[in-house]
Amino acid sequence: MSARRWLARSWRACSKEARLFLLALAGCVLVYGVNAVAGDIQPQSLWGMAYGTAAALLMLGAAWYSMRRRFARAALRQSWGRAQTWLQFHLYGGTLFLVLLFMHTGLQLPHGRLAWWLWGLSLWVTVSGAAGVLLQKWLPRLLSSGLALEVVYERIPELIAEISARAAALVQTCSEPVKDFYREQIALTLAAPQPRWIYWLDITGGIQARVKKFEYVRRLLPAEEQQKLRELESCYRAKLEIDAHVTLQRALRGWLYLHVPASLVLLVLVALHVFAVWYY
Repeated sequence: MSARRWLARSWRACSKEARLFLLALAGCVLVYGVNAVAGDIQPQSLWGMAYGTAAALLMLGAAWYSMRRRFARAALRQSWGRAQTWLQFHLYGGTLFLVLLFMHTGLQLPHGRLAWWLWGLSLWVTVSGAAGVLLQKWLPRLLSSGLALEVVYERIPELIAEISARAAALVQTCSEPVKDFYREQIALTLAAPQPRWIYWLDITGGIQARVKKFEYVRRLLPAEEQQKLRELESCYRAKLEIDAHVTLQRALRGWLYLHVPASLVLLVLVALHVFAVWYY
């Protein structure tokens, strides 16, 4: 396939929002290139101010998505637009904000404490936002491809309590070898969520390796006890899958603590910067 056909096919595969973003990005590069040839670009120059103003407006638009999400009912009543549209603007507008910030500073490192904070927080917010997008696309696919259970994160304590109670009731009907095996090898795992790094590396292999110990015990039991052990193994496997959900879904929620507070601080600092520039 020629490069031209590959580009045409890739362009058609892009969403409408992605095409608009790429066109806007190309426009920024073109304008900055012409501007750089015509003269030096400084933050306080006319072009530098124009880039900075555009960056601030894009950041306000990107921040509006969070407001719309927090006040979802009011957004529906007041017709604030579709959530998906604002999400796309949040992603692409936030990226263009960083591009325009670099254009605002003339691709130079900032001067002054406030400028450094603005520059560093802008990088942090954009990079953490991109990491969040990747996590939200990758982790659900990983969970659905490797696990049989689908789990809502908020219900995990309730599900673990149900599995633990079911296993404890089952063990009461088992022989002493199974009871000993349960007390020594299983009970602690069923007691509480146990996140493990192995689920990041091999989500199915990490579970398969841990259920192998049931095989050794099963060989020593009569047929009736083997059936009960299979039921106990089913509880154990379900708990391990919940642990995998805890490990990966916790990362999705922890990412918000890296992104949202820094975004709020950046928003305040941008407002201070704009006020200082126009007031003085």
